Amino acid sequence: MSTTSLPTPDRAAELREALLQAGFTADGLLDLLGAPAYAALARSETVPALRATRGPGDGDLASLIRLFLLQQPEPYVHAAPALPVEAALADGWLRREGDEVHATVDVRPYSGPDGEDWFIVSDLGCSVGGAGGIGSREEGVVLGVGGASTTLAGITVRTPVGSALDVGTGSGIQALHAAQHATRVTATDVNPRALEFTRLTLALSGAPEAELLTGSLFEPVGEATYDLIVSNPPFVISPGARLTYRDGGMGGDDLCRTLVQEAGARLNPGGFAQFLGNWQHVEGEDWRDRLRSWVPRGCDAWIVQRDVQDVTQYAELWLRDAGDHRTDPAEYTERYEDWLDEFEARKTKSVGFGWITLRRSDAAEPSIVVEEWPHSVEQPLGEAVLAHFARQDYLRDHDDAALLEARFVLAAEVVQEQVGAPGAEDPEHVVLRQNRGMRRATKVDTVGAGFAGVCDGSLSAGRILDAIAQLVQEDPVVLRDRTPEAIRMLVEQGFLEPVAHPAP
Repeated sequence: MSTTSLPTPDRAAELREALLQAGFTADGLLDLLGAPAYAALARSETVPALRATRGPGDGDLASLIRLFLLQQPEPYVHAAPALPVEAALADGWLRREGDEVHATVDVRPYSGPDGEDWFIVSDLGCSVGGAGGIGSREEGVVLGVGGASTTLAGITVRTPVGSALDVGTGSGIQALHAAQHATRVTATDVNPRALEFTRLTLALSGAPEAELLTGSLFEPVGEATYDLIVSNPPFVISPGARLTYRDGGMGGDDLCRTLVQEAGARLNPGGFAQFLGNWQHVEGEDWRDRLRSWVPRGCDAWIVQRDVQDVTQYAELWLRDAGDHRTDPAEYTERYEDWLDEFEARKTKSVGFGWITLRRSDAAEPSIVVEEWPHSVEQPLGEAVLAHFARQDYLRDHDDAALLEARFVLAAEVVQEQVGAPGAEDPEHVVLRQNRGMRRATKVDTVGAGFAGVCDGSLSAGRILDAIAQLVQEDPVVLRDRTPEAIRMLVEQGFLEPVAHPAP
């Protein structure tokens, strides 16, 4: 797989038009296959889709699904009405054996954020939803779209920028997204084949060309700086660097640490760098402190741990990813032992996974938030990321006295839940819950709940507290002294939004 020549993008526009004409889109697949078979593809289960496209005369869309998604040979006479077969053969998208044609690459329809019809090109059987799942042990394999790819695309800030950099581009999905809002896109990868796949993905999706550079991390771009940097790096913590697409080739979590630490110098003022990553949980060390130490000077950071696996779960996940569980049992045992030996040597008890966002602020006192949030969120989150850093700016500029003079409104779609025994006069505690963005929930006391409930922008926080003090018969001075910390927390987590100007 790693030595085969790849298609040329010379007539990609012609091929794209044929795919669209046949309805080979995300919506078209759902319509033809039905929801169960379409969902099964995401689990790398192809039998339902094969049944849905079985037999001659099923139409152009069925032929294209069998060819490019299920990697089934298709009779030439069935493929010919669906796409320009001779051009596809000449350019290398297909190969012919007798009366049948075979796809040479995996082409997966992908829907953009505004409903754009895009196509992600990857190695055969290496698109999630492709015929064989990933399960490849070839060093140079290039994967298609997976959950990590779509997660990063969803959390990325999408404001218009002059320049964007995709580090470790793979099949090009992040570069494709960036091309929609960046004037200039650069994509790098240590694997030259990945850059060729990125070129195909951009061309087949009708996106502008990107600057494609070979090399590791920031080495290919020299001292260039960018408004946006994104990376879904080969973050897997493994013994060795067997698989280029996932193993970074550095010890432990050093690749992710290096990527984060070096990103600060490559960001323009106000620019964002957003990564996925794995990090070690080491005996005797707080994982939060470990990640705080990665943040480069001059940058604010928001780091969210989404999942944690013990070392056995982690090793099994990635051994299965490479198909090692299908090998000789003795070989599998040896590889498993290698992973556990590596973790033991590094005193690693578990591995965290999550998101890292940096913003170049050059603030004297940077905001570094490291938190754990394993619960469901609402994607896309780009606007929520922007809002997070805007809130950090606000809180950095407002001391407690200024907070008491400020006016706030309760964020949209926040609900209050009261928890307590049935029939009890007072709840044991009150929970504020968001239904948008991070979908946070936080416990508040009765004063906090009452305060949040009346925040409509008409009164300052201090005047609201004075009124509450009267109701609960508490000294207003004491209440003003102890409440700013709670207000700061509610603002930081997005439950309260500052009002820019006093209400009339």
